[in-house]
Amino acid sequence: MAAERAQADQLLLVRPVTRPRTLGQSVYEALLDLVVAGRLQPGQHLAEMELARRLGVSRQPVREALHRLQAEGWVEFRPNGGACVHAPSAREVDELLTVRALLEVEAARLAASRASKRQLARLMSICDAGEAAVRDGDVERFKGANHDFHAALAELSGISALAQLCRDVALRARWHYHKVAPVRMRDSCDEHREIAQAIAAREEKQAATAARVHIEHTRLAYHESIGQEGGPRGDLTSSG
Repeated sequence: MAAERAQADQLLLVRPVTRPRTLGQSVYEALLDLVVAGRLQPGQHLAEMELARRLGVSRQPVREALHRLQAEGWVEFRPNGGACVHAPSAREVDELLTVRALLEVEAARLAASRASKRQLARLMSICDAGEAAVRDGDVERFKGANHDFHAALAELSGISALAQLCRDVALRARWHYHKVAPVRMRDSCDEHREIAQAIAAREEKQAATAARVHIEHTRLAYHESIGQEGGPRGDLTSSG
């Protein structure tokens, strides 16, 4: 018995093996980043050979990454047409924003009772950064501030499982936000500040309501934007 206990104690000292990032994982992350950032747009053809050339790898890890992205809903394969970036339907976006509202409304409510002074200061700082981006007319900078705000809001809930779910949804929401960022950033910025002020005032109901209104405004803006983006989709070489 003593020997078994000693062996168990020794196992506690064993450190996890550090696993180097595989080439396949690196290619997957690179392609996912390009999709989420809007560099590869919905409907855009993804030529394996060209992707491999651009990324400096063989076709095999590209093919594996594309199939993984397909399984996660980022990419689709068309009969005789190869791979392309998935083009989400209006219903898909609606469902995503409904889930985001369920999560972030609760996160805002919890944040109003749990956020520390340090966390509140960071949230306000992110609001400041967003407002500066709006004043400068810098859409890309505002997209970053928008992402930071929603990530911080999730953390302020104080519930790690809720924060992780928010992060998962936020990745796809970030993908769709490109459509509305230019027209929504000023109003989004004001709404972020309203949410932050309600949290700072410890007004749980007000914070939850402000978060719900914010997401509904984004939903309306997205639907208004559908069909307004003209121009054909190209292959990778035409993405700029």
